[in-house]
Amino acid sequence: MKVLAMKSSGDRTSVSVILNDEINSFSMMHERKERPNWEMFLDNVGLNKTFTLKEINVFAFANNQNSYTATRTIASYMKGLAVALNKPLISIEDEPTDNLEADSIALKAKEMFEKKGNDRTEFDPRNANPSYKEDVKFKKLNE
Repeated sequence: MKVLAMKSSGDRTSVSVILNDEINSFSMMHERKERPNWEMFLDNVGLNKTFTLKEINVFAFANNQNSYTATRTIASYMKGLAVALNKPLISIEDEPTDNLEADSIALKAKEMFEKKGNDRTEFDPRNANPSYKEDVKFKKLNE
């Protein structure tokens, strides 16, 4: 089984790929408002050298409560990949105290997928959305 997972907490982003029994990961610190170059992250875990996106069985992202913007951005990117490739997408809850990296997200996603008997319909990308425990209230301009 091949799983690709991403996580961003706003100032740290990680990506991990499980290739059968091997896990390759890459993480990097960056400015909070800087969106990392995901192509560079994927290159660093072996994209197009040891695997292709078409070979991925499951995509996953961390539903991180530390950065709403980073989580929405990662979720949108992963959803685009999963929908385009007709693959399942799993959102993994990541509490601020968990301090998980993408490798843990990938392992949890693999476990969830296998527990459901590899049933892709259980993990429709259209249903994998970020959720927030707190009611996020944004101030409107000119209020």
